[in-house]
Amino acid sequence: MLYFSRLKAAAVFGACLIGILLCLPNFWSAPKNGMPWPQIHLGLDLRGGSFLLMQVDMDAVAKEKLGSTVDEVRQDFRKSSIGYTRLAADVAANQVQIGLLDPTQRPAAIAALNDLLVPPNGPGSLADFNVSGEGTNLILTLSQPAMQARATAAVTQSIEIVRRRIDSTGIVDPQIAQQGDNRIMVQLPGITDPQHIKKLLGETAHMTFHLVDESANANGGGPAPIGDAFLPMQGDPNNKIAIQQAVMVDGADLTNAQAGQDPQTGGWVVNITFDSLGSRQFADVTSANVGHPFAIVLDNEVISAPVIREAITGGSAQISGSANAQAATDLALLLRAGALPAPLTVIEEQSVGPELGADSIRAGAISLIVGFLLVIFFMAGAYGLFGWFANISLVANLILMMGILSLIGATLTLPGMAGILLTLGMAVDANILINERVREEVKNGRSPLQALEAGYKRAYGTIIDSNVTALLAHVMLFIFGSGPVRGFAVTITVGIVTTLFTATVFARLLTSRWYIRRRPTALPV
Repeated sequence: MLYFSRLKAAAVFGACLIGILLCLPNFWSAPKNGMPWPQIHLGLDLRGGSFLLMQVDMDAVAKEKLGSTVDEVRQDFRKSSIGYTRLAADVAANQVQIGLLDPTQRPAAIAALNDLLVPPNGPGSLADFNVSGEGTNLILTLSQPAMQARATAAVTQSIEIVRRRIDSTGIVDPQIAQQGDNRIMVQLPGITDPQHIKKLLGETAHMTFHLVDESANANGGGPAPIGDAFLPMQGDPNNKIAIQQAVMVDGADLTNAQAGQDPQTGGWVVNITFDSLGSRQFADVTSANVGHPFAIVLDNEVISAPVIREAITGGSAQISGSANAQAATDLALLLRAGALPAPLTVIEEQSVGPELGADSIRAGAISLIVGFLLVIFFMAGAYGLFGWFANISLVANLILMMGILSLIGATLTLPGMAGILLTLGMAVDANILINERVREEVKNGRSPLQALEAGYKRAYGTIIDSNVTALLAHVMLFIFGSGPVRGFAVTITVGIVTTLFTATVFARLLTSRWYIRRRPTALPV
């Protein structure tokens, strides 16, 4: 148990050296050349900042699906020459209701809707819609599994888009995670006034391009013609424009958006670039509609409706109307990050000032130092030299723990600091078990070497069992916990792993080196 080859001893000391190197980046800021610089990040309760809990509007997810289905049904019926008197979405019932002109066309209508009624992923999967109704009535009901799948996809997509938008603002170390089925938790360290971020995250940023119905009077007070919609101008809700609901070009086909200034007018604009599909569609619609207005719609508001002067075939365009540089930059950021699949609503908001965070760090540091010193004094007083071996391994334990937390980029919170302190208190348990066992062997008359061998060997099983059971408990805490609970579980879990190494390997190596050098006739226990 006490024999260490040179290679094994070098590996143990090498692991400790790597731990020291991983800890060093926490004392300096990251260099500007972009080299890897792993650090422990301070959580919201230590650094100060803002906490937002947002909810995905699932009704909007269903409404968007039903709306796109209505458009798809209209196109399928036009191709198959099927007449209808009614085609509308009932969001409350998750249905699309269709009234046919001729009941004999019912089989042809169902055949035309085959794409909606056939499982999209082949046998074993479920179709998006179920068909019902009699005679001229056709009812397409959105299935519950399909709705659940869309809701899950909407939350996942929203998290990714929120992450892109926040990263584009330059905020350091944001924490973004899903909570429950339809909620997203966002922590913004260092941001004490999140109003600008809330505005960016609250924008759905769904951009579409539509032709304008020049024959309709949007401000006359009457209903919109079939296939049209009356949408307000951005910044002037009383001024409405009649647009054709058919989407000519979708903002999803954008590849880039950058804020800039118009060289002719000096006003702020957003320069956008389309992919190959968007470029082709944009060229087709502008070529066929020279001299007619073309509306740019963002979140059901018309940004502008410029008249097409000539065909635009280069795959790029310019959006004017931004009031200032900030508005143009924000719009470009939203378009680059992509549109949210559904609106996000802030249902909870908290702010923590940097003064509170500094107080928390100070209190946590004091508790760590005092607890660490008490453990060191106790071990030195109770076990003498072997107690100092335990203290050295405790320092190595702390270094390795902080090194691993730095390597994985962990976020340190107040519960995490409590976990570190608890780990230091638990870490010496293994050394206490070993030292007490060595004392018993000495009392039983064993030689120093036999007592050390027996002490480590017989305490080893107990140490492994106790730490593995604690490790499993904290892994479960991490899996099923959330927020601060998971931070606590991470530090404890890492601490248990490093404790097993330092108590059973590093401390044993120190003892082995001392014994080989001194060859004592009696152990100082």
